[in-house]
Amino acid sequence: MKFLICANYLPHVLNFRGKLLETIAKLGYEVHVIAPDLESHAKEHNTLLALGYIVHAVPMQRTGTNPIADIKTLVAIYRLLRDIQPDYMLSYTIKPIIYGTLAAWLAKVPKRFVLLSGLGYTFQEVEETGKRSGFQKLVHGLYQQALSKSAKVFFQNPDDLNLFKKLQILKPSIPAVVVNGSGVDVADFSVLPFPKNETGNIIPSFLLIARLLKDKGIVEYIEAAKIIKEQYPSAQFHLVGWIDENPAAIDQAQLDEWIASGIINYWGKLDDVRPAIAASSVYVLPSYREGTSRSVLEAMAMGRPIITTDAPGCRETVTEGLNGYLVPIKTVNELSSAMEKFVVNPELITTMGQESRKLTEDIYDVHKVNASMMEEMGLVDLNHSS
Repeated sequence: MKFLICANYLPHVLNFRGKLLETIAKLGYEVHVIAPDLESHAKEHNTLLALGYIVHAVPMQRTGTNPIADIKTLVAIYRLLRDIQPDYMLSYTIKPIIYGTLAAWLAKVPKRFVLLSGLGYTFQEVEETGKRSGFQKLVHGLYQQALSKSAKVFFQNPDDLNLFKKLQILKPSIPAVVVNGSGVDVADFSVLPFPKNETGNIIPSFLLIARLLKDKGIVEYIEAAKIIKEQYPSAQFHLVGWIDENPAAIDQAQLDEWIASGIINYWGKLDDVRPAIAASSVYVLPSYREGTSRSVLEAMAMGRPIITTDAPGCRETVTEGLNGYLVPIKTVNELSSAMEKFVVNPELITTMGQESRKLTEDIYDVHKVNASMMEEMGLVDLNHSS
């Protein structure tokens, strides 16, 4: 039996789906991976091969709307699937979902699954305004076609599921399930001590990890940091991330200005975010919308309290006043006020951090999330099946 995953970015296969594929392989399935730009990600490619997976290259632009390029992607995936003949296929992110699922239907892959790990810029402001541009209607129509060809759709929060139903992208006949994000391996993200000053007191040290996109709340984070630094110069602000190929990305000049001002300690892009989390005492994600943020879960697993927005995919991770605070999206003053609570009452860092870890163990453990997904996909242990 063959299980295939279709992705648009090879490093994310290991980072976000590695534990899922590992468990599926242990059940006796032959694991295949389809992704573009293998030559640009030789390290990850070799790691996947070493794990015994079969990796296939496909032409795919992560962003961009060139119809000729996208048709080439559809045809290339179809040809690969016709040769591989997988029994199960899971697609996630926009182009693998649309073109991968349609190709799988054409290639008669028996069990086709879709994972909506976040909605991205093609859904920006649709929920708030109720209006859609012509481009958005086109993309949503493509989503509708692809999802109608799937056996089941996984969402990472109930708001995304409800929006897809409201916009009639998801037909009532297609089964849908909400899972608790991608999960986090609590064994890999241990609770570490908070950073302390010479007198042994916890340093109010804030951290944001994200692609440097406006809709991650990066600008609000910087503006709130300015307010706090002015009143409390000892407060620290860390930023981990990179400028991505995305219409919502900030520009390099803006980032350079922030670094030069001394407001933030910029770490760049990290393969391992644990040192940055260890250097922080509070994790902040002012995002406008998520699937369920993996970085929040990783910070929670390491015992950090959370400040995030009362937005889809963010609000699920915080119980207000228990393991952190929720603020409205696009608000600087409310964000800085939430930060100030931790500066003025550092004991909250310890108590709320403990609650974050407990929530992660109870709800977001990657093994629990994956077990739920595999059961929903009907995957069985081939090693012990008759």
